[in-house]
Amino acid sequence: MSIYTDLGLKPVINANATLTKLGGSVMPPEVIAAMQEASRYHIDLEDLHNRVGARLAEITGNEAAMVATGAAAGIVLAVSACVARGDRAIAMQLPHTEALDKNEVIMFTSHRNGYDFAVRQTGVKMIEIGSETHTDPAELEAAFSDKTAAFMWFQGFFTGKGDLPIEHVIAECNKRGVPVIVDGAAQLPPMENLRRFTEKGAACAIFSGGKDLRGPQSSGLVVGQRWLIEAMRTIASPNAGIGRPMKVSKEDMVGLLAAVTRYIGLDHEARRERDERVVADWCATFSALPGVRAQRSFPNEAGQPLPRCELFIDPTKAGISRDEVAAKLWEGEPRISVSTDAEDTEGILLNPMTLTDEEVKIVEERLLALLR
Repeated sequence: MSIYTDLGLKPVINANATLTKLGGSVMPPEVIAAMQEASRYHIDLEDLHNRVGARLAEITGNEAAMVATGAAAGIVLAVSACVARGDRAIAMQLPHTEALDKNEVIMFTSHRNGYDFAVRQTGVKMIEIGSETHTDPAELEAAFSDKTAAFMWFQGFFTGKGDLPIEHVIAECNKRGVPVIVDGAAQLPPMENLRRFTEKGAACAIFSGGKDLRGPQSSGLVVGQRWLIEAMRTIASPNAGIGRPMKVSKEDMVGLLAAVTRYIGLDHEARRERDERVVADWCATFSALPGVRAQRSFPNEAGQPLPRCELFIDPTKAGISRDEVAAKLWEGEPRISVSTDAEDTEGILLNPMTLTDEEVKIVEERLLALLR
């Protein structure tokens, strides 16, 4: 009996995505072992922060790095650091920014999303530019002022729909000394993103530690320019201020370091080929069933360069509807989660990226049983 069944819960086979609501991902043995080792000792937390950050910067090819309590916490700290610029007195006034010299953050209207609350909770004023479908370069130029603290760029499925190219944004911001913060929480893979945004000139890029990196779910990785990372560290736990509640444990720091080290050493091409094989097999298998059509969907929900299988079900021929299939997968034994809430499809999306080979077979067998 697992700890979950002891609590009356069903563990989930995740054929959906690296979703926070499903626990992100499953940590591999080397990450768990590192966290267990870290848990056995007391350590100077500031020193550990600095040593882990230096190692993360080295292996990711960045000037500096740090561990945060998730990507959203990284955004809070990055925006706050751009407002305070290392001034402790200013940092201690947050989130009350009305009287501060730098209290505005620019972002595209088309990038607005639920995660931008992490920007707003610092107390800054959001300066939106453009529409959902278009932004004129002149709108970006007009948005800059003496009060501009930073530009917030959200990388994801909405990128490229109503914004300007990131290269243009970074160039215009850098000319004015305005740091660009990139939220890339779910933008791994590809692994190259660990340095792609900072190489373009962004002040920092922020990634979830608990998604494809498979580190602790409550961790986030921030990479970027040294001045900004150092400013973030002064307002991060264990220091007092806006970042104090966002406490990173010694176990999370060491666990994320182990996860990133592992991730960089993976054969990412072999992983991609494996997912392609799984999706191709699913498409062939399910398309042979009456009332079912399956096709490869690419990229996945976060814009990552990995495939999914998209199932379309004709209930008049299959004898069961899409929503009934998803509900039976969720209610069955074992419990299986699939995606049915994508805006651009009326099908079921099956994602192999979080599945073991054994779980791939279980998902296929359960679907075959339902659709036959």
